[in-house]
Amino acid sequence: MDARRLLTLGTELLLVVFVVSLVAGQALGQPVLLSYVETGSMAPTMEPGDGFVAVPAALAGDPAEGDVITFEAEELNGGGLTTHRVVGETERGYVTRGDANPFTDQDGDEPPVKDAQIVAHALQIGDTVVVIPGLGTAVGAIRGVLAGAQRWAAATVGSRSLLGTQGVAYLVLAVSALGYLVDVARGGGADGPDRRRSTDRDEGVSTRLILVGLAAMVVVSATAAMVVPAGTQQFGIVSAEFDAENPTVIRQGGAETLEYRVPNAGLVPVHAYVRPASEGVSVSPSHVFVPGRGEARVSLTLSAPDETGYYRRYAVEHRYLAVLPEPLLRDLSLVHPWLPILAIDALLGGTLYGLGLLLVDGERVRRRRTRDSRHERSTLARLWRALSR
Repeated sequence: MDARRLLTLGTELLLVVFVVSLVAGQALGQPVLLSYVETGSMAPTMEPGDGFVAVPAALAGDPAEGDVITFEAEELNGGGLTTHRVVGETERGYVTRGDANPFTDQDGDEPPVKDAQIVAHALQIGDTVVVIPGLGTAVGAIRGVLAGAQRWAAATVGSRSLLGTQGVAYLVLAVSALGYLVDVARGGGADGPDRRRSTDRDEGVSTRLILVGLAAMVVVSATAAMVVPAGTQQFGIVSAEFDAENPTVIRQGGAETLEYRVPNAGLVPVHAYVRPASEGVSVSPSHVFVPGRGEARVSLTLSAPDETGYYRRYAVEHRYLAVLPEPLLRDLSLVHPWLPILAIDALLGGTLYGLGLLLVDGERVRRRRTRDSRHERSTLARLWRALSR
């Protein structure tokens, strides 16, 4: 492989990583490697549509004053992910502000930001945020194309399963399989002993690359199944001077127990771990096994402080496909919550890739230009060529 071909493959791989990161981020509801801003609240640091490299909060550690973070807002713009700069810290959480805003978020209705709300940090070199101009515009275009393709596919097939996050995985998997079949069709029939062909240009499409693509789709789908239903859960409580029937209104210094549901809409059983993510929370049991299409329940005990007022309590749920022994999942999750996901993804993706290699024996699917395409191309290949003109 010459340097030019290597550079081309490297560029294509980089583009694939960008697209997969953006699509996965939208599907999971949190930044994956890359993210972007939609408003001008961070100008001039980041203009609307500018992107940035998103470092997961678990890897970045605690934010310091001056860091730009992405967090789950409660009140800003109706709630949802917001990217602003940390400008201070109090006992109740971090004070944040958009660079273009004259007032902090906490001067309005937004409470101080707690660690459990932070999902990512913007990569900074020194005090400068690494900005990718126009990334958000590209994301909007990709989302529009995907949404349109999903709607068309769902209407054609008559199934709503092709919509949403699951539909994205089905769509990409179908495109990958179609590409594989097209490559086979275009290579078929070109090796007969009585057929003349030109070998001065012989471009190979490696079946290993195709298998990597298919394995990547399985990994993305599995990761979405583990990450999307889980995450940090918030519970608002009121510490009051009186007893109330509402379980979130608790007498000061007291505690109430709530039932927390852990549903599993998928077919594969999962192990779920529910753990406290703030003070005033206890969980029992912390681990449950949830069968496919089933549900489990745990008890959350929320404690109210001695001072009256409104307080937020957090619990975090992690769930993992039951394809590895539970003790191993538990031990890995205690080291880092994403370690079991990486192990499961490696198992699923590696198994698919290995089985694929055994079936195709690592051969290359070749695309050759024939001197007489009317006689030397298969019918499917000629049809594909006609449609692609």
